[in-house]
Order: sequence, then C-alpha cells, then structure tokens
Amino acid sequence: MTLTPFHLAFPVDDLETTRGFYCDKLGCEPGRSSETWFDFSLFGHQMSAHLKTGDNTDASSGAVDGKAVPIPHFGVVLTMDDWKALAGRLEAADDIDWLHKPMIRFEGEPGEQATLFIRDPSGNTLEFKGFASLDAVFAH
Repeated sequence: MTLTPFHLAFPVDDLETTRGFYCDKLGCEPGRSSETWFDFSLFGHQMSAHLKTGDNTDASSGAVDGKAVPIPHFGVVLTMDDWKALAGRLEAADDIDWLHKPMIRFEGEPGEQATLFIRDPSGNTLEFKGFASLDAVFAH
C-alpha cells in the first residue's frame, strides 16, 4: 500500500496568526490562499485553514494515558528524528500553547511512540507522534 497525503480543512479565528504559527513555528510550506482560507503542507499533507464564519461547538474529549485530549484533533506521524527536532523547536519557543508536553507511550511494547499535544492560535488541538520504525505505527 502506498500512503498518499491526506487533506483536512479546519476552522480558525485569524488567518495571519494561524499562518504564522503553522509556517513560522512548525516550518510548514505555504500553498494557495484567498481572503478567507490558505493551504499549507503539514509534513506533506494538505491542510486548509478556513476563517470561521459562525460559532464553534465545544469538542468532546478522549483520554491518552489518562490525560484528557479534545476530539477531534489532528496531527502527523513522524520518524523519531523528525519528532525530536520538532519537539525541541517547540520546547524552545516561549509562546506554545501546550496541552501535553512530549512523552513516551507504550514504552517497551509494540507501537512504542513519542507524542505531544499543542493548540494552534484558534484552539485546534494537534498531536505529533514519533516512531523509531514507521512499521510500528499500527502495531498492537
């Protein structure tokens, strides 16, 4: 099976603040844009940030190792080296809205992974996972 990029459109409060967060903080490559949306590459996946036009309802939540995380949330699976580089860059910044700082899950078990959760300027939750081997992404 060949993995192809996914596409996700999501609501934001402010396009310029959002663009700065994703492009400057996370290092995403910008794409097409208009007055009400912009596209960018999130580690090869097509994301579209759209300016909110109405009220957003509260998200429900799930649990990750007993810690509450909003549902929905989105993110990317990275190699461990790429994850460590991103985690280090985010930890060095003083303006990151952390939900859960970097941690290791399932240590010593199939599917061992590093993960972190942050919020973008519009309150959307992102999860970034790191695997020593991408073959372990679906291990159980």
